[in-house]
Amino acid sequence: MTVTIFLGALLGPMALGVPIAFALVISGVALMLFLGLFDAQIVAQNVLNGADSFPLMAVPFFLLAGEVMNTGGLSRRIVALAMAMVGHVRGGLGFVAIFAACILSSLSGSAVADAAALGALLLPMMLKSGHDAARAGGLLASASVIGPIIPPSIGFILYGVVGGVSITKLFLAGIFPGLMIAAALCITWLIFARKEQFELPPRQSGAVRLKALVDSIWALMLPVIIIVGLKFGVFTPTEAGVVAAVYSLFVAMVVYRELPPAQLFHVFVSAAKITSVVMFLVACAAVSAWLITVADVPGALASLIEPLMDNQTLLLLAIMVLIVLVGTAMDMTPTILVLTPVLMPIIKQAGIDPVYFGVLFIINNSIGLITPPVGTVLNVICGVSKLSMEDLMKGVLPFLIAELIVLFLLVLFPALVTVPVTWFGH
Repeated sequence: MTVTIFLGALLGPMALGVPIAFALVISGVALMLFLGLFDAQIVAQNVLNGADSFPLMAVPFFLLAGEVMNTGGLSRRIVALAMAMVGHVRGGLGFVAIFAACILSSLSGSAVADAAALGALLLPMMLKSGHDAARAGGLLASASVIGPIIPPSIGFILYGVVGGVSITKLFLAGIFPGLMIAAALCITWLIFARKEQFELPPRQSGAVRLKALVDSIWALMLPVIIIVGLKFGVFTPTEAGVVAAVYSLFVAMVVYRELPPAQLFHVFVSAAKITSVVMFLVACAAVSAWLITVADVPGALASLIEPLMDNQTLLLLAIMVLIVLVGTAMDMTPTILVLTPVLMPIIKQAGIDPVYFGVLFIINNSIGLITPPVGTVLNVICGVSKLSMEDLMKGVLPFLIAELIVLFLLVLFPALVTVPVTWFGH
């Protein structure tokens, strides 16, 4: 009964167009009324406590770093480097997009930010070269979802805070799966690129490549600093966000000089707007998360899936299917905030490593960013490309299937996640 009340109080208001943050509070209040525990002070206290978290401070700093990189020339130089290195090969612009997405993901941690940068910089070039518009847009959207997987990742931060999991371990565990998704996209793109007729960019000379590398070296140093700093315990994930923000500001304003002081205010305002949305969601989700625990919703759900509890693989496959379905209707942040407190007790009871599950969980949520009707990244690419959602979905479908195959392989072979994180962790 508690599960039915929770889902009804959450999904009902959402269906009526109520903002997700308020729907989360309503679902929590509904459970409080059902349990006879309603107290406005408890609601207010949980909202305040939800945002009062030191690890969550990493979110605004990484969002600020992403804004600075897109406006201060760092993202453009990453794309220029990828263009110089692999732009001349058949389908090279597609490989440029995937290569650039991997680098950008290690800078911003946001799929939406990466999609905006890649779409604005690469899509006109791909269309001019003769690539199919829908397929080019589909590739850019699919490559953008690597952003929340390769560290730093805002998704990992939220999951780590809500689930009480080491964010540093999550960051390190996301590297290899992110590269696997990039490899799957490369293979898929290569299959389709062979069938297209388009103009190839000229092969760049060694001098041009060296210049592009030197020009982008300041941007490339940021992910190195973050990963090395986390691995050797120089700073925490929250402090890594501060380092990323300060470093990107320094490079954009002092080294590249593409971010004038007059524009700095607008960058801070833009980052603050995005941060306010995320943090308000986190704060409101704390109400429902507390009631989920008090009402023992995970216990009720565990009793429903008890036949699967003894088989980790089947349990994970069932949960992944559930998350895929949820991801078509909810954005990444609310999905993490709603499902993490529900699923974490079940995962621990089944003996599944929370870090390993976190990687699968965030990959699945990232894939949800390119599934309609919500599909935040799809909407960004549609806005840049002027394509209809229907056309873009046709282009994204092969790459979506490739990413789901990678997710399936990670479920079947946990060592693909656990072994690399052991290497990085030691």
